[in-house]
Amino acid sequence: MGFTTERHGDTVVIGVAGQLVAGNRQELRHTVLDEIERGERRFRIDFSHASFIDSSGLGILVSLSKKIREQGGELRLANLNDELRTLFKLTKLDLLFQLRDDGDGLAGAGVPAPLRPPPRSSGAEERPHGG
Repeated sequence: MGFTTERHGDTVVIGVAGQLVAGNRQELRHTVLDEIERGERRFRIDFSHASFIDSSGLGILVSLSKKIREQGGELRLANLNDELRTLFKLTKLDLLFQLRDDGDGLAGAGVPAPLRPPPRSSGAEERPHGG
């Protein structure tokens, strides 16, 4: 269990391996704060190798989000599995965080994800009646 840190463009990508819990939350906090001190402002935390977040882990994410925003930056969370995504929805934290699915968590770092095309309608298109 631990964290990896990589830079992709202007974004610091922090990978979470295993769990984000009371026992390792301070390591994540120090990692992010050290990067802020170096002038970094864009962060993506990649949960593609994470299986669990406890209330302490959620708390440190909220705290870091606030700190990053105060510095004019942004924090995005990427690649949460279905259980973690449900946790964020149940706690309404999906309203605070941008949750992304980026394949390996690194694709497009620093670049907004492409928009998905709207679903195709099943039927005739509505056309205005003119005279």
